Amino acid sequence: MSEQPHLFPAFLRLEGRVVVVIGGGPVAASKVHALRECGAVITVVAPQVCPAIRNSGIVIVERAFEPADLEGAWLVVAAATPAVNRRVANLAARRRLFVNAVDDPQQATVYLGGTLRRGGVTIAVSTAGEAPALAGLLREGLETILPEDIGTWLAVARRARRGWRARGVPIRDRRPMLLQALNRVYQRRRATAGEAR
Repeated sequence: MSEQPHLFPAFLRLEGRVVVVIGGGPVAASKVHALRECGAVITVVAPQVCPAIRNSGIVIVERAFEPADLEGAWLVVAAATPAVNRRVANLAARRRLFVNAVDDPQQATVYLGGTLRRGGVTIAVSTAGEAPALAGLLREGLETILPEDIGTWLAVARRARRGWRARGVPIRDRRPMLLQALNRVYQRRRATAGEAR
């Protein structure tokens, strides 16, 4: 069996961009929730929609999917029946649109992995749609080991990056310098905790 090509991991900026969700059930509702957090402009197309979608305040088109529903979209989520998902994927491919086909990895060109957000840091885990439950378990495991104060790490890294850019520090030299800066944060914290005793 030949090895599949690697996926290209990327984070999409969807704020103000149109995302079309085909399907109106609970799985579609969970995708709608995640997309709303990203600021996407969402349209749901489905003959029937669950209460979570109906109460979400987004555009709802209550009818069967039509090819014109893809016009103007940046991303498509197919969360309908396998036959509808296949049709959506085929039509989206002709328009060069990426499709997340829920529970149908063969039709998908983008996979939405298990996501962990903390302190301005986002970590996503993907199994290329083959084992979403495993992606969820891995995300939960990472949640237990990711430092609660990761936001402090991000603030230190942001400040350091501004200084490095201003001084023209080569990118290859920055990682060891960041590690030193983060170590200083913890050394100061330990010293402060020792003084407080």
